[in-house]
Amino acid sequence: MARNFFIVLALVAIVGLPFLLRPKDSLLAEADETLVIITPHIEAIRYEYARGFRDWYKARTGKTVRIDWRVPGGTTEIARYLAGGYQAPFETLWRGRNKMHWSDVAQKSFDDPKIKPGTDAAKDTEAQMARRVFLDSNASIGIDLFFGGGSFDFMQQAGAGRLVDCGFVRDHPELFGDGPEQIPQTLGGEPFYDKEGRWIGNVLSSFGICYNYDALRRLGVREPPRNWNDLADPAYFGQVALADPNMSGVVTKAFEMIIQQRIDTRLRNPPPGSNQDEAQGVAAGWAEAMQLIQKIGAGTRYFTDASTKMPIDVSDSDAALGMSIDFYGRFQAESDRDPRTGKERMHYFNPPGGTSIGVDPIGLLRGSPHPALARAFIEYVMSVDGQKLWCFKVGAPGGPQKYALRRSPVRRELYTPEFASYRSDPDVQPYDEAKSFTYHPAWTAPLFNPIRFIVRVMCIEPHEEARDAWAAIIKANYPPEAMRVFQNVEDVDYSDSKGRIGDALKNPDKLVETRLAAKLTTHFRAQYEHAGELARAGK
Repeated sequence: MARNFFIVLALVAIVGLPFLLRPKDSLLAEADETLVIITPHIEAIRYEYARGFRDWYKARTGKTVRIDWRVPGGTTEIARYLAGGYQAPFETLWRGRNKMHWSDVAQKSFDDPKIKPGTDAAKDTEAQMARRVFLDSNASIGIDLFFGGGSFDFMQQAGAGRLVDCGFVRDHPELFGDGPEQIPQTLGGEPFYDKEGRWIGNVLSSFGICYNYDALRRLGVREPPRNWNDLADPAYFGQVALADPNMSGVVTKAFEMIIQQRIDTRLRNPPPGSNQDEAQGVAAGWAEAMQLIQKIGAGTRYFTDASTKMPIDVSDSDAALGMSIDFYGRFQAESDRDPRTGKERMHYFNPPGGTSIGVDPIGLLRGSPHPALARAFIEYVMSVDGQKLWCFKVGAPGGPQKYALRRSPVRRELYTPEFASYRSDPDVQPYDEAKSFTYHPAWTAPLFNPIRFIVRVMCIEPHEEARDAWAAIIKANYPPEAMRVFQNVEDVDYSDSKGRIGDALKNPDKLVETRLAAKLTTHFRAQYEHAGELARAGK
């Protein structure tokens, strides 16, 4: 009996202890209202903004609110989720409209931004009618807001018609404009908000490199990395952390920064005696960037699916350095400080002149089930109270309670001396940094998807062959013929990327893309194998 008693007591303790230790302040508790948000944001951001909005909303309305976060993955997964999610509710709406047939034309046209309804609805083609009905509809996927990701992703969703005007830009003209205290429509070539109010940048972001102090000492590296070129330094061979841009818009944007800087450098410093025009400079800079990415990819330890994994592995010394978006790098550095001394174990920096300053937006989804509550959340995120969570230290007045997010708010008043002592990074002045880099959308923005594709076929799929060849080339002290073969990027040059590759990615027949991917992957595998053979022969 005594034995059974202790067994039962142990079971009761196992089941009951979590309930006894559960925080009194649960962000998942029942509430008067629920807001549904889809996001790629990490748990720390979700925690602080759920808590902050709950308190802010209760103080103003007397009502309790909880946030139902939907986190299917990064922005690429979210884009796929939204694209697929709206098809079913619109099909139901379309079929119910005078018993209309759900055709291939309607399916392909309703969210196609290239389809423009005419001035006279009676003269619409079927494609124009489908587009018009969707844009006039309240088709819903049961989610209120899209929060976090890059401006490219939000422009895509707005263009498709999945984001709608929330009214905030229109209702707050004092916040937006060209004044010294206002949020600009563009800065350094990057868009900061949608003129039609369908999305609004609420926090700034940039791209750079994080590195681990202990790992650098272990490798015998005396000088820390300074710029994107250092990711290809042979001293870091097998110690670079990278992520697959096909799984993350953030990572694609980081690769785009490398390309933009190379093009800019080539245009500013043409070869002596050349009559290089802009088109030639862009093409040459693109080729040089592809060669740099090729070397970085060959020297990487892996290509992970998650952009958040790179700074984590660097902080754990599983990699010496890696790419990172600024807030992942800074947040991880904050989390991994030495508890005794407060010193950083890893460090994040923006390569000088190597990154634009962009935004992570927020936008209201079509058919939002709780539009008034969604607009209140946008108002909170854009308020000074909401903006403090991005940059204030834990415990600072109005700041986060549990996590220092170490991000740069979009509202300029937070960068004044009044708030400097409260900010986690008082020396970070992104509006000033933006002056050192101008993003030129015409150069690379239309090639966002080709960049992803090229990294896949040139670096990821043939990674084993590229790594073996690059190791042999380094060991042989860069023999010229091996280098020439290894760095041949003619099949992914600028014209091919805009033409053959871009066309294949836009083709509705996915077999076209699959065949091209297989062909280019096979090509690069053979190229790297040949380069490795030449290097081992000392040629």
